Amino acid sequence: MGFLERSHLKIIQEVAREGSLTAASVRLNLTQPALSHAIRKIETQFEVKIWRREGRSLVLTQAGEWLLGLANRLLPQFELAEKRLQQFSNGERGTLRIGMECHPCYQWLLKVVSPYLERWPKVDVDVRQKFQFGGIGALLSNEIDLLVTPDPLYKSGLKFTPVFDYELVLAVGPEHPLHKQNFILPEHLADETLITYPVPSERLDIYTQFLQPAGIAPRQQKQIETTDIMLVMVAHGRGVAALPRWLVTEYATRFELYPVKLGKKGIAKQIFLGHRETDEDIHYLRDFIEFAASAP
Repeated sequence: MGFLERSHLKIIQEVAREGSLTAASVRLNLTQPALSHAIRKIETQFEVKIWRREGRSLVLTQAGEWLLGLANRLLPQFELAEKRLQQFSNGERGTLRIGMECHPCYQWLLKVVSPYLERWPKVDVDVRQKFQFGGIGALLSNEIDLLVTPDPLYKSGLKFTPVFDYELVLAVGPEHPLHKQNFILPEHLADETLITYPVPSERLDIYTQFLQPAGIAPRQQKQIETTDIMLVMVAHGRGVAALPRWLVTEYATRFELYPVKLGKKGIAKQIFLGHRETDEDIHYLRDFIEFAASAP
């Protein structure tokens, strides 16, 4: 007993469609003797009659009819699979899995994703925040395709592209005594309630780049997951928060908020998109990075 191959199904389909070996051989780009040999080989291999002759025509047997039905179902799936694989190869179709290591970047990401999906109607976007081995580990283990992070960790095989510049500022409410300050110093936060995302302090810039070098800690820290609730709390004087200036300015249209510079020089940051160097030739991934870098 042999193995059924795709070419066998194609022969059965074309002979049945054309009704003669001459016409089928043209469709299959075979000579008539070669096609006759192929038919005999299929029947010998499977030890079953697939055709019987009626005059000059070939008519399918019961086994042949069953195989024809199979061919009509499977061959279009093969063609679709090849087309899809070619689209994947050309970077025209797929799912772009984006990992987030930047809580306030969700608002920025939404502005990029919406027009990007219009540019790539056959590409889906999946956003992930929790990783088994952290963002870098998720990239290296192919759990995600892109990592949005303000703190790139350069490792062999990974590439990080800066796509957005921003300034980290302190968001305060209208009644807060610091809201008219041109800038603040670390000691200004010693008696404050600092509202942050639920991220370890060693990964928060307000600690690593501002408070800890001065040996200062806030009086209290509150962790809140959502940006909206965080800024409602700030606007109502329940604490202060370190966030990108653009985000504070955007939310100031909804809540009364004031951005205050952190230190005389401020804290300049960038958002990076990290990806595997081996994925450089994926068109839709490369286009997302270029589009994100050019987005207003």
